[in-house]
Amino acid sequence: MGVIANAADGWPSAARDWAVTSEFTMLRPLGYEPEEIDLRAFIGAPNETVEHLRTYPLIWVRGGNTFVLRARMAQSGADAALQELVGTGAVAYGGYSAGACILSPSLRGLELFDDPAEVPLVCAATPIWEGLGIVTFQIVPHYQSEGHEHPERVDELVHSYTREGVDFRTLRDSEVLTIVTG
Repeated sequence: MGVIANAADGWPSAARDWAVTSEFTMLRPLGYEPEEIDLRAFIGAPNETVEHLRTYPLIWVRGGNTFVLRARMAQSGADAALQELVGTGAVAYGGYSAGACILSPSLRGLELFDDPAEVPLVCAATPIWEGLGIVTFQIVPHYQSEGHEHPERVDELVHSYTREGVDFRTLRDSEVLTIVTG
């Protein structure tokens, strides 16, 4: 299993390291042998990215800043690679928070949680507002989930999407969404 933690690239080094370690700690008891796929190692090398991602039956993408994650995916070519590999069923995809939101057609509204201004500072790029479009609806994470630092922002996004007629799904921290492709 490959683990992508680049949504945490804007965090201090020790916090980012903890983010990777915590994923491994959670996944190993479930029988997985996680390895980090650091997209920074593939910047400007989309052919290498797709070939590397293809070697994993499952790609797990953790949360953090959705805009930073999107920029890293674009810089490395992981965006197109995942669209192809997940779309054809060549790899399975799992993720939460930013790792789930990135699948949507658009990242509009997620600025309520994640700061797009981190992208120029962390990735030396401009924010990308398009998601991967692997699902046809917006994902609102952390819905009615205890312990989320800004539940009012989650509610605000739900109300905004409802008011604007945006097709969306809410996900509580304990819920999963299964999409079958390929």
